[in-house]
Amino acid sequence: MARILRILLGVVLMVITFAVVGFVLENQQAVVLSFFGWSTGEAPVAVFVVFALIIGMLIGPFLGLFKRSVAQRDLGTAKHL
Repeated sequence: MARILRILLGVVLMVITFAVVGFVLENQQAVVLSFFGWSTGEAPVAVFVVFALIIGMLIGPFLGLFKRSVAQRDLGTAKHL
C-alpha cells in the first residue's frame, strides 16, 4: 500500500512540475509590477507568479502552526473555567 501511495505522490508531483514549467514557458511577456508606489524592473509575468507561489508555500505552514497553537491555547483556557 505504501508503494502505491509513493507512486501516486510521484505522479502528482510530476503533473504539478509540468504545469508550472508550462506556465512559465507560456508567460514570458515582460511587465512592471507597481504596489503602493514601489515598482519593479521589467520581468516576465511568470517570475512574479512563481515568486508569489513560493512565498505562499513558505508562509502557509507557519500560519497553520499559528492557528493550531491558538486553538490549543483556547482549549487549555476553556478547561480551567
